[in-house]
Amino acid sequence: MPSLIVINPGILSLIQDLGRYGVAQQGVTQGGAMDLHAFCWANYLLSNDSNAAQLELTVGLACFEAIDDCQCALTGADMAATIDGQPISPWQAFSLNKGQRLQFGAAKHGLRAYLAIRGGFDVPKVLGSAATVMREQLGGLIPGQPLAKNDVLEHYHAPLLTTYSTIPSEYIPDYSANIVLHVIEGYQAESFTPQQKTLFYHNPYQVMSTSDRMGCHLQGTRIKGLATGLISQPIAVGAIQIPSDGLPIILLNDRQTLGGYPILGCITRMDLLRLAQAKPNDKVQFKVVDAQLLKHYQQQWMDFCHFFTLPF
Repeated sequence: MPSLIVINPGILSLIQDLGRYGVAQQGVTQGGAMDLHAFCWANYLLSNDSNAAQLELTVGLACFEAIDDCQCALTGADMAATIDGQPISPWQAFSLNKGQRLQFGAAKHGLRAYLAIRGGFDVPKVLGSAATVMREQLGGLIPGQPLAKNDVLEHYHAPLLTTYSTIPSEYIPDYSANIVLHVIEGYQAESFTPQQKTLFYHNPYQVMSTSDRMGCHLQGTRIKGLATGLISQPIAVGAIQIPSDGLPIILLNDRQTLGGYPILGCITRMDLLRLAQAKPNDKVQFKVVDAQLLKHYQQQWMDFCHFFTLPF
């Protein structure tokens, strides 16, 4: 069922769901929505399945026109969205009538917004997922490609809702707040001297404009590891990789599945949700997670997955 036509795709608009899992042994990365918090709440607002495909809008400046009456939800970064010129706030569901235009400005705080539609977008699945991964040319309307002008988006039929769900205010993030990333150190943390780790934890870093869905590149104090010639190993999402230039890279959804640079540790899954909204020039600070906070974060993550019935 046709729902939206792309008038302007903006900076980067991708079709995403929860991602691909169980295929890393084939060299295929997970992909999927960068900010699972915003993604899951958007589907919740429309009583969609937790894995219903949505649009992930990066930076903004996109525009869509309704081909038919539909119900949508918007979460994530505030991109000054309007419907036919009338402002609409994020973190709510709304109706979009045939012929109306949904226009986005640029994100002020945060980086990514999520646009869901009742029933979810009807997109072919590859290896069990509709998630777009440009590097691997998988997912999307055209394999591995972002949305383009005049693309037509269809959605699965679902009865229209008479009332919308709402989001408690305490679950709406403040993307202007300081970004503190808690680190679970791995066995390769021993490859860094106490002096190098002190530099890492006591100096802020700045998100670079070269950051993308593969990794968050950081500018700041350079650190060096003792290990050289490491054998390539599987890489988890959130891994903090220290390449030869000494500038950390936090590996994200579209990362390579194997890598050989030293890994100091991983940031927690809960902090990954916040990092997904970090813009170029935003500052981040690292801290070692203590046992009590780690237990708290683990419980938060389990509660999050249970509430939204996530498959992982």
